[in-house]
Amino acid sequence: MSLNKLVVVVEDDKELRKQLVELLGTASDIRCIGAFASGEEALKEIPGLKPNIVLMDIQLPRMSGIRCVAELKKLIPELRVIMVTIYEDSDRIFKALKAGANGYLLKSSHALQIIEAVRDVDGGGSPMSSNIASKVVEHFHNLGPSPEEETNLSPREEQVLNLLCSGFIYKEIADKMNIKVTTVRYFVENTCRKLHVRNRVEAVAKHRPKLG
Repeated sequence: MSLNKLVVVVEDDKELRKQLVELLGTASDIRCIGAFASGEEALKEIPGLKPNIVLMDIQLPRMSGIRCVAELKKLIPELRVIMVTIYEDSDRIFKALKAGANGYLLKSSHALQIIEAVRDVDGGGSPMSSNIASKVVEHFHNLGPSPEEETNLSPREEQVLNLLCSGFIYKEIADKMNIKVTTVRYFVENTCRKLHVRNRVEAVAKHRPKLG
């Protein structure tokens, strides 16, 4: 997790763009280093700015936010991207995730949720609005778990996964297991790799049917 999170905002609505920049400025550990109104401008300027995180709108003029994410990920694979949008339909959600987005928030999210999402994604998390996460969970719930994959989990990895399924966040899991938050993240990363999923939301969705 970086001490100073360098963030760029890509949003075509001038007023909302200004609000997001001002919001990010209220956090001592976050610095907004750029704000752009189009995907074309963002694609041109972001590689030179070298941010850690991008807040990206989906519905941009001409180049869509989803395409912009895909192109940026080709140039900067390690870039973390949070989609900030009014849309919560499954098609857009999965297209954004497939393009490389790491999180998905609704514009109606509380200001503190956006700040926490930036911190979460910087630490390797995949922040999502609760109703968005529900749609992702429902999708993978329908797919069902793979018993062969889950037998590869260590007891500690399975314990962390079960706590995630119960709704606990990383800090709460760390307290319950008497380990560091970084260790929780390590277990989650290993679990995601073993289950062949991209983030904790998908891991929870894949494991939850097994819990009945």
